[in-house]
Amino acid sequence: MATKTKNNLKNNKWVPWIPDVIMAAILLVIGIIMVYPVLYEVFVSLSDSVQFVRQRGIMLRPAGFSTLAYKIVWGAKPIWTGFRNTLFIEAVGLVINLTLTSFGAYFLTRKNVLWKKPVNILIIITMYFSGGLIPTYLTVTGYGLGNSIWALILPAAMSTYNMILLRSYFSTIPDSLAESVMMDGGGHFTILFKIFIPLAKPGMMVMLLYYAVSHWNSWFSAYIYLRDVDKAPLQLVLKNMFEEESSELLKLINKYDNFDSLQETVRAAMMVVSTLPIVCLYPFLQKYFEGGIMIGSLKE
Repeated sequence: MATKTKNNLKNNKWVPWIPDVIMAAILLVIGIIMVYPVLYEVFVSLSDSVQFVRQRGIMLRPAGFSTLAYKIVWGAKPIWTGFRNTLFIEAVGLVINLTLTSFGAYFLTRKNVLWKKPVNILIIITMYFSGGLIPTYLTVTGYGLGNSIWALILPAAMSTYNMILLRSYFSTIPDSLAESVMMDGGGHFTILFKIFIPLAKPGMMVMLLYYAVSHWNSWFSAYIYLRDVDKAPLQLVLKNMFEEESSELLKLINKYDNFDSLQETVRAAMMVVSTLPIVCLYPFLQKYFEGGIMIGSLKE
């Protein structure tokens, strides 16, 4: 009987591979579904506008080839202004975000801290309840931040969710390291900047990516608080240009003969140009994901 069972298993070696093949096929289909819209926009942006209008069905390559859409986009002053404002928000905002998030996460991991429980409860409450748009607007404008680029940075200085994730990562660092620093005369700032942050580098990189993507994609706050076009971030600039009968978009393309057909290729080029910088950030942070992406699942 044992010999017969062994022979059956030997003859059915391929059976355990079936779930792997099915899963690989499913993931391949999902990957194509997710990647194709991006490739489609790239194909449209590189297409000849006249030939693109005649295109029917799925695009597997550009319809013709033309870089005119990119020339128009790179020559648009509002795009460059939006880039400048967004990069300022990213640079200043990330410094504030990571600093405050690190301080909050470190505080919540310390033992015997005064008022730790009440503060923790108050922090968690903000994840589920907010004052709403009108009270937030009145608060921001009441502090003199109306029509200021700081209205896009300071109200979003720290994410409660991100702080709780980083706290979970900090909780995995042995307390003995902090105690040894204390014994050598070091303080909390020494522990945080010399011990916790270097050891929690994967978690910090994940926080950096979360905040960077949030700042890069944000446009609603600018739409609410800003009135001057020169202060608008890139996404608000694109939103205004993507609207039907946008005067800014018309100014860019109305000097060309194929005016109507150019609109779609120029819009696609804008989407590619605005997405490419934040996409390029992922490869540099990929190596930290293995240790950092699971920080929310770590137990204290």
